[in-house]
Amino acid sequence: MSSSYKTLNITRSTDGFVVTVELCRPEALNAMNTVMGEEVLRCFDAFQWDKTVRVVVFTGAGEKAFCVGGDLKEREGMTDEAWRAQHFIFEQGAARVLHCPVPVIAAVEGFAMGGGCELAVLSDFVVASESAVFAVPEVTRGIFPGIGGTQLLPRIIGGPAAKEMIFTGRRVDAHEAKALEIAATIAENGPIAVRQAKKAINWGSETDLETAMALAIEAYNNTVTTDDRLEGVRAFNEKRKPRFHGR
Repeated sequence: MSSSYKTLNITRSTDGFVVTVELCRPEALNAMNTVMGEEVLRCFDAFQWDKTVRVVVFTGAGEKAFCVGGDLKEREGMTDEAWRAQHFIFEQGAARVLHCPVPVIAAVEGFAMGGGCELAVLSDFVVASESAVFAVPEVTRGIFPGIGGTQLLPRIIGGPAAKEMIFTGRRVDAHEAKALEIAATIAENGPIAVRQAKKAINWGSETDLETAMALAIEAYNNTVTTDDRLEGVRAFNEKRKPRFHGR
């Protein structure tokens, strides 16, 4: 994966399995401008073909913010056409995060506001420090939460709580946890099995139970013929940790 980004800092674990994507505009609380939107799209696009990565940690530079959403200073004076063109980039980037083939962990410290909160919940799950603050305040500026907040938050925290956050724009605190430790744990598991599990969960939740069960069986069968499955069973019987290679 190219590291030639202006607004992102991309790092890999020594084995290459864990990739950390850091939103890197700390002077602007990691607000998303057009360049950052384009780079998030390009970065997460690359995960579609990167067969080494097993887990992505999505975070923000500095201690003050994960991301405070769209850069309203850049947006000041934008024409309607320019605003829509920029938002289309944001929509495409959000879709890539949501449909990333490997687990995405949002590691949130400080503010996750507006589009920043939406980027966090587009991930598979969120690990938040004690300083984390979540809000979807778009309506307080006459704007709509445009990259999935109205659809994802109700599915995650329930309709009434999501409506309260979105209609009032109020801030919500979060609890402490450790994203990199969770990522390391996931990265030790069979990468094909993890990818298949994520696909089965995401696709199965959008259909009826019988179809979902069939999808799960298909995902199961996709792991049966892998070297990783043989290695997992062998390691169990040899009483050692498995060494998975993603094939």
